[in-house]
Amino acid sequence: MFGRISTMKSIGNYSDEIKKLKKAIEEADAIVIGAGAGLSTSAGFTYSGERFEKHFSEFGKKYGFKDMYSGGFYPYDTPEEMWAYWSKFIFVNRYTDAPKPVYEHLLSLVKDKDYFVITTNVDHCFQKAGFDKERLFYTQGDYGLFQCSEPCSDVTYENEEMVRNMVEQQKDMKIPKNLIPKCPKCGKPLTMNLRSDDKFVEDKGWHEAAARYREFLHNHDGKILYLELGVGYNTPGIIKYPFWQMTADNPDATYACVNYGEAVCPENIREQAICIDGDIGTVIDELRK
Repeated sequence: MFGRISTMKSIGNYSDEIKKLKKAIEEADAIVIGAGAGLSTSAGFTYSGERFEKHFSEFGKKYGFKDMYSGGFYPYDTPEEMWAYWSKFIFVNRYTDAPKPVYEHLLSLVKDKDYFVITTNVDHCFQKAGFDKERLFYTQGDYGLFQCSEPCSDVTYENEEMVRNMVEQQKDMKIPKNLIPKCPKCGKPLTMNLRSDDKFVEDKGWHEAAARYREFLHNHDGKILYLELGVGYNTPGIIKYPFWQMTADNPDATYACVNYGEAVCPENIREQAICIDGDIGTVIDELRK
């Protein structure tokens, strides 16, 4: 559907692209931010290395994995072990602040603009940084929500109190059996509200956010900036490809991609594109000067 072109060879040099993006932000009537994992990585939410060792070294030694992502797929023998890991994972990646203020700095760039955010991230960083909740659409779920593993309904459950109890009361990498979360409707195990299969629950809040996003797109067809930050190719059909298509359909639109090592755009919108290969936090700091 779309051909990819090299940013370095086909778009322009770093400083020129920064200037173009700064101008595009200033002149845009509306900004649609599409955010992927690279944005949270830039903010310090890394799943390996020093951060993994700080929070999960004992799990790594016992089970043999070397990063948080792998720990989420480990076949634990008991629910008590599984929830010891997952409760700590959720606590660290949902209920603590990102090490770097990248999200806060991004908000300072767009807070006075008409903006909307669509993101595949599930760590809640946008809302914690002060972005308007009514302008956020978390398409893939939220670490802060549980759902029935069946699922028996389209209801989700806030999990902060459950997670904190599991973290505080776990011992030897196991939680007490009585803390294993169960669905209050059917009694079956609860699980994370993350889109991993066809059992993902799109609850009332999800559908309301999706409707607000569609309405925002419908109401803005002029000078729009589609600002893509840290989006890879795991699920390009959610943000990347629609941004490309909406830019192609609107000659007044601008597509901007900031991504470390993957800042590209298709040939047919290259004249409307700004592609910056670099760390998102660094780019945002340059834009704020």
